[in-house]
Amino acid sequence: MECISVFDMLKIGVGPSSSHTLGPWRAAERWIQQLKDSNRFDKVERIRVDLYGSLSLTGKGHATDYAVLLGLSGADPETIPTETIPTVINTIKDSNTLNFNNERLLEFEFTKDVVFNKKFLPFHANALTFSALINGRHYKSTFYSIGGGFVVQEERKVSKANKIIFYCTFPYPISNGIELINACHQLNLPISGVVLENEKSIRDEVIINGELKRIWDTMLECMYIGCHTEGTLPGGLNVRRRAYDMHQTLKGDASYSNPVEWIYAIRNTEVKFRQILKWVSCFALAVNEVNASLGRVVTAPTNGSAGVIPAVLMYYLVIENHDGNFEDIKRFLLVASEIGSIFKKGATISAAMGGCQAEIGVSSAMAAGALCELSGGTPEQVLVAAEIAMEHHLGMTCDPIGGLVQVPCIERNAMGAIKAINACELALDTDPKNVKVPLDKVVNTMWETAKDMNTKYKETSEGGLAVGVHLSDC
Repeated sequence: MECISVFDMLKIGVGPSSSHTLGPWRAAERWIQQLKDSNRFDKVERIRVDLYGSLSLTGKGHATDYAVLLGLSGADPETIPTETIPTVINTIKDSNTLNFNNERLLEFEFTKDVVFNKKFLPFHANALTFSALINGRHYKSTFYSIGGGFVVQEERKVSKANKIIFYCTFPYPISNGIELINACHQLNLPISGVVLENEKSIRDEVIINGELKRIWDTMLECMYIGCHTEGTLPGGLNVRRRAYDMHQTLKGDASYSNPVEWIYAIRNTEVKFRQILKWVSCFALAVNEVNASLGRVVTAPTNGSAGVIPAVLMYYLVIENHDGNFEDIKRFLLVASEIGSIFKKGATISAAMGGCQAEIGVSSAMAAGALCELSGGTPEQVLVAAEIAMEHHLGMTCDPIGGLVQVPCIERNAMGAIKAINACELALDTDPKNVKVPLDKVVNTMWETAKDMNTKYKETSEGGLAVGVHLSDC
């Protein structure tokens, strides 16, 4: 059974895509470590990167080539000043050299040494191969970015079965909804309590709290930046940022100077019924506009769906419960991560494998369940909320125009957040005994739908809106 920590599901990184940006970035770091472990790093004469499948088809729009170069340069996606990214990339392009792990200068031609191959490798739709030339011989390693920033290498003995072997050390291993509910009953704890017990088996609670606060602070800062930045998103679609204008209208005369003060300012703003939906949409749009401009976000569970969870959590803090505090934030993130892990284990969180249902659908389910627990729902009702949210995203395709994580991706985050809140409200008024479709059934259905879906609707920009609208039309 796969053992997934909350900090595996919720990772800090750089946009615009967890599978196409953060994953390849982390793969480059892992490859460098492998070269060092095998005493080959200092002998490398030249390197080349081959991108396959979805990483190739939408790689330029998702900045996959840039992510690989940043990883090979030794930059950390959690700490790199995002405003320096263009300078790093342009230096590589202009000088035809790459500072390998920030240790060695190697000759590197951007247009020749990053190769886009439309061919799909059998193990996963997102594949990349690193090649090192050493004494006339090429040493190659292939990695797969399987969604949400998760990266694996193909094991020969299981590659034909398209599965990976994991070993779980949690005291309460969970692979599906039934096991989660059983653990809640066994421990007499809510879902957040069960998840916390598992986390405490691998790290101290003080560290857990510190890391969860860092995740929330990153989410909050991302919303804040998005709501206070105007202009046009990069990439050629000429998409105007909307969160800024929406926020200016909604905030009125509110006064503040930082993200924390911002929360209290919104709480003190008179919010009319129709404005609630606008606030939620504003929060979601803000995050994904930052994501689309190579800003820092939290994968939740992916970058393309990064706006749903912070938008719903912010909704709870500024609309539903003005007394909400870190304990509420902690519980929300713990529950959300566990629901996301169930989908990852039973289906996929990769749009290249399952379409947008695997990203926005899963994030909406995560947010719905987490909000349900904070709203007083039982563990059973939490799973009902997650099921409802996913049920109404089944079959959603991934068809980004121009391969950019902008249209329709940004708006879908707003819709996913609204659906999550609605799913929570429906679940709170539902007796779980009367539910016809349990969470585990919808997880399985989502995976079967993903397998049946035509490949062109899985983050290839070869179907749907991606071919109905062209960059030249914008």
